[in-house]
Amino acid sequence: MTRFSTSDDETTESEPGTSTDDEATESERVVGSDDANKPEGDETIGMTADDDAATTTPRFECACGYAAESRKSLTSHIGGSGGTSESHHVVDAPADADVASLDAPADVDAEAGSGARADGDGSAARAPERPTDDPDVVDLDDDALYLNRELSELAFQRRVLHEAVDDRNPTLERAKFLSLFTSNLDEFFMKRIGGLKQQIDAGVTELTPDGRTPREQWREAIERAEALFERQSRCYRESVEPALADAGIHVLDHDELAADQRESLREYFEAQVLPTLTPLTFDPAHPFPFISNLSLSMAILTRKSPDADVKFSRVKIPQNRPRLVRVDDKDAGDDHAEFVPLEQVIGANLDLLFPDTAVEEWSTFRVTRNAEVRRNEEVAEDLIDMIEEVLRERRFATVVRLELASGTPDRVRDLLVEHLDVDEREVFVRDPPLDYRDLMRLHGLDRPALKYEDWTPKPHPRFTRVHEDEDRTIFDEVRDGDILVHHPYHSFTGTVHEFIHEAAHDPDVLAIKAAIYRTAKDSNVIQSLIEAAQNGKEVAVMVELKARFDEENNLRWVNRLEEEGIHVAYGTPGLKTHTKTTLVVRQEDEDVRLYSHVGTGNYHSETAKTYEDLGLLTADRDVGQDLVKLFNFFTGHSMHDDYRRLLIAPTNMREAFLDRIRHETAVARDGGDARIIAKMNRLEHPEVIRALYEASMAGVECKLIVRDICRLRPGLEGVSENVEVHSIVGRFLEHSRVFYFENDDPGFYIGSADWMVRNLDNRVEANAPVEDPRLQRELARVLELNLDDNRRRWRMHADGSYEQVRPAADEPVRDLHERMMERAEDGLDVWDGPVTLFD
Repeated sequence: MTRFSTSDDETTESEPGTSTDDEATESERVVGSDDANKPEGDETIGMTADDDAATTTPRFECACGYAAESRKSLTSHIGGSGGTSESHHVVDAPADADVASLDAPADVDAEAGSGARADGDGSAARAPERPTDDPDVVDLDDDALYLNRELSELAFQRRVLHEAVDDRNPTLERAKFLSLFTSNLDEFFMKRIGGLKQQIDAGVTELTPDGRTPREQWREAIERAEALFERQSRCYRESVEPALADAGIHVLDHDELAADQRESLREYFEAQVLPTLTPLTFDPAHPFPFISNLSLSMAILTRKSPDADVKFSRVKIPQNRPRLVRVDDKDAGDDHAEFVPLEQVIGANLDLLFPDTAVEEWSTFRVTRNAEVRRNEEVAEDLIDMIEEVLRERRFATVVRLELASGTPDRVRDLLVEHLDVDEREVFVRDPPLDYRDLMRLHGLDRPALKYEDWTPKPHPRFTRVHEDEDRTIFDEVRDGDILVHHPYHSFTGTVHEFIHEAAHDPDVLAIKAAIYRTAKDSNVIQSLIEAAQNGKEVAVMVELKARFDEENNLRWVNRLEEEGIHVAYGTPGLKTHTKTTLVVRQEDEDVRLYSHVGTGNYHSETAKTYEDLGLLTADRDVGQDLVKLFNFFTGHSMHDDYRRLLIAPTNMREAFLDRIRHETAVARDGGDARIIAKMNRLEHPEVIRALYEASMAGVECKLIVRDICRLRPGLEGVSENVEVHSIVGRFLEHSRVFYFENDDPGFYIGSADWMVRNLDNRVEANAPVEDPRLQRELARVLELNLDDNRRRWRMHADGSYEQVRPAADEPVRDLHERMMERAEDGLDVWDGPVTLFD
């Protein structure tokens, strides 16, 4: 393959547009759309720093729980700063910092969780252990080298929250990020905190690679989350809400309304809200009511007479009524808009719900339940029945978080804590509103100046060529050369779905096979597969029923597919199928051709508008034959361990990646140039991290773009000086996985797997080599633009903290997402200009 040389010089290319763009979350999804926060399986208190703000050394707290006077004093203990030559930074404040003002000088964000554990009183970090007297030998099993997974996840969520804080972002986008952050933390508590509680209840004491027990992780994550919630509330109260008001958008308290508005709301309540409410009273005749997951509830204390006992009632805020009730004339347009929270409308009219009863107090609360309900798949007689049972049990799972509005009476708090069986540390007292998810509604207002400019994904030039020639098919185009599609810059509907749709209606196509992990509720992809079966083609679909929080949607599609007589596989016991692959089998003259799609993202037309993903369309026969083997495993029962081109987990992928890292290490040890550049969602696998440490110690240059969790510590003296870790959080959720190994042939790979234990060892994943030099150059340019960003990019330090890169006063803004949109607008297929990072 072509060897690329490297340059550390910043590109001097001028950025044509400098408008801001942001978004973030994935939980495998984490940012980008209403459900971009479901990490698949995701993503700023306006601290505009002065030019000299980044050079200050304020007190900060590391995620390992110790304080240091400055980054320099800390890193002198752990052996390196992980510093950077970037021209200008703004560093985000630690989650638990006492920030007096939202526009205070920037300080340090150090919440990422550190494997460097505090000694004694936690006043200093220790260096990694050296098991021999040889100073060049480092114990790579030392827990000081590994960051904590849960705290690293919260560090990412803090970067998401920073997008709400950052006053460079449009006002309604900031409100949207408050909503996304709430959804992300909801999922974190349901999945991660719920899983830790299960381990604690089961008596698990096994240490993580960073040396923590489940109870220690639970305690530290709870403390970190509490600080984040306070930061979110403060951001809304002191920054976003005033910015909305300045723009003419007001979220008012009920008592701020004029008399005629209150009367109008009372009529609205009586006609449209009251009939939907169901008060549930707790007394000797009525059991304590069931509180559903993530529902917003009112705790109401009433008394029939002055000498009667006080009674507690729960009223659920109806989810089928707008949470933000508009009180102005919406027909006059959205330049001025006034809203009142529905709970305040209900609270002001409780006399209609509890007539002849004195309402003494009311407050709001919210419950989060554990989503980690699991069954033994090996003994399950029917996977569908098992999934349906999991969904039923999830409704009644244990409570892992109780949110209370500030001012909640102690007797209400005590009652809820007792009957919901929560630990006091799981109780979070917050200023209203408790649930920011409904701020998403404000984003729908017709106020384009307060939002990012609308983006419509563009046609791919190679597909445009097909549209312009009625005698040419997509298969002709793919046969002429591999195609790389890049969402959301290229249209998903006009590329991947069009490929499947044309296959469904092409008379020469014999069979279509697809693996579905998540898809839209009205999926055109599935509809095309149904049409293929109706057109007489052999269709087989792997639908992963264990895709968390998408189980019900996937069950519905399974039933629909089976009704059409389509062969459906539900999943594999003990493994999740996470591949994003499609195989088309086509008769051409006397031969049968195989056409393949291997992608990094789901076959989901909606998330493809906001998730950044890549896909490879190829007629390579070896790739096709590998997919034949893979789909036979889905519908059969035995997995192949020999593949010609594809890296497949859990068979050959982990070792293939480790072999490539080790090869770069060997080249560097022999005095050659060696380089690894990898872009992924999460980096967590201990073996991979160990191999990267060894590569760095040998002199391999490692540049890692990791959006979310990263357990590796860059910049440690003698261990990882040659490792950089970057994270991009912005308008689109960075979701693609791209891997480059300089001394490998072909060197470039894309696919569905992150470098995590779950991906490499516990899931079925597929990564494909990219062999076309033109497409390799395009991937090189994509990686370069990621590393050249000075608007959305964060740089990670050895202590697990992150600094946001910002341009100097005389430097143009280089926004990754803006630049990629401009390239798509220009109709570029692949990059044919210089690649500064490599050339």
